[in-house]
Amino acid sequence: MSGEELLTTTRSVRRGLDLERPVDPELVKDCLRIALQAPNGNNRQRWHWLLLTDPRIRAGVAEVYRAAFHDRNGAALRRLDEQPEGTRSVLTGARLLAERLHRVPVLVVPCLELPDGRLPEGNQAGVWGSLLPAAWSYALAARSRGLVTAWTAVHLDREREVADLLGLPPTVRQGALLPTAYPLRTAFRPGPRRPLEEVLHQDGW
Repeated sequence: MSGEELLTTTRSVRRGLDLERPVDPELVKDCLRIALQAPNGNNRQRWHWLLLTDPRIRAGVAEVYRAAFHDRNGAALRRLDEQPEGTRSVLTGARLLAERLHRVPVLVVPCLELPDGRLPEGNQAGVWGSLLPAAWSYALAARSRGLVTAWTAVHLDREREVADLLGLPPTVRQGALLPTAYPLRTAFRPGPRRPLEEVLHQDGW
């Protein structure tokens, strides 16, 4: 797979996850070793990664996730028929993922350790820029090895509950949740995006 194909066809897969096929944790670790090569602030490498394979732990995380998902999207789901087609498709896929999250064979939670566990007020780009590029590198590495992921962060609405469930110290903050599985299909294409001409501003706005 070329670099361009990898970059343009790595999708958030919510519906087409193979929930029956196990994923070798060692394969996931290989992907995480690649992710550790991502840029991060001052090369401090304050990231930590939770690899969740135990069915009981995954079920607990999934329960919190579902509650957060319905808190956030319940109103939109009740008016699903009124949503634009693209929004409707994303919502139904996200709902399906929430309902089946406990069955996804691997959950990966990228975390960042902060001196006091507090996020700074104002601009946080530098903080999350030390974690999220590595999380995306993980998703790309997984895709290159025949796995798929779904980038989601809805559980962060109840971050403390998941932290308590996983025994995270108060200095550690979660950045995302990456369900990981083999896909039910192998062909992926670039997603629908606005044309560059609509979003590009050269030499100023």
